[in-house]
Amino acid sequence: MGDPLSASASVSARRLAAAALAAGALVSVVTLPASAADHPRHERPKVQISDVQYDSPGRDDRSNRSLNREWVEITNTTRHTVNLDGWTLEDEDGQTYTFDHYRLEGRATVRVHTGYGRDTDSDLYQDSRRYIWDNRSDTATLRNDRGRFIDNESWGYDRHHGGHHGGYDRHHGGHHGGYRR
Repeated sequence: MGDPLSASASVSARRLAAAALAAGALVSVVTLPASAADHPRHERPKVQISDVQYDSPGRDDRSNRSLNREWVEITNTTRHTVNLDGWTLEDEDGQTYTFDHYRLEGRATVRVHTGYGRDTDSDLYQDSRRYIWDNRSDTATLRNDRGRFIDNESWGYDRHHGGHHGGYDRHHGGHHGGYRR
């Protein structure tokens, strides 16, 4: 048999080593960042619906001027140009506008009007002879060229405030600008 003192020292050394390992493991678990699955990040869309004028100011007389005062703004929140070719903007009734050969510059906004007009870098036209967006309640939905949901904006569903969202503005400070290729 060995020396009882060295056997006791050996057991103590093993206990000390085990305690140190356990403490190290505990510290590493505490300092590890939470995984994305545990805490999903809510990223802002890179392209988003930033503002909607669903009720054109003045009388709804179906004039082109009145139709073009109804619009949806789409903003690119990144620094890089985004190709919107094939993207769609749709209302709840399925009326759909498809972006055609349009690129939205970084940190820029384009206004999509309901009526007729000449497309520019900052204004696009759906060429409709009737109003698209319902004044009482509707949802504008933006999808990419693969049909994947990008963003939406709804109004008129707030029963606590008389049925309308008055004067909301989600504008994020983007400037108007884009270009057609």
